[in-house]
Amino acid sequence: MSQHVAATPVTTVPAISVRELAPWALLFGLLALLVIFFVSADQGAVSIPAGNAVHEWVHDGRHLMGFPCH
Repeated sequence: MSQHVAATPVTTVPAISVRELAPWALLFGLLALLVIFFVSADQGAVSIPAGNAVHEWVHDGRHLMGFPCH
């Protein structure tokens, strides 16, 4: 008489080195700075696109983060 034992799959988490992670961290850090720029400083001291469109898109987010705009 033989018994059948169900094998549980072994999952391994791959190790990610800092050298592989650094370019992605830099990319997302720069994107975060760009977003913060548009939310906080646009239509203020510096404005990349002319007009009022970006200000209107980020108006509520600006107030939620505590940036005054008017």
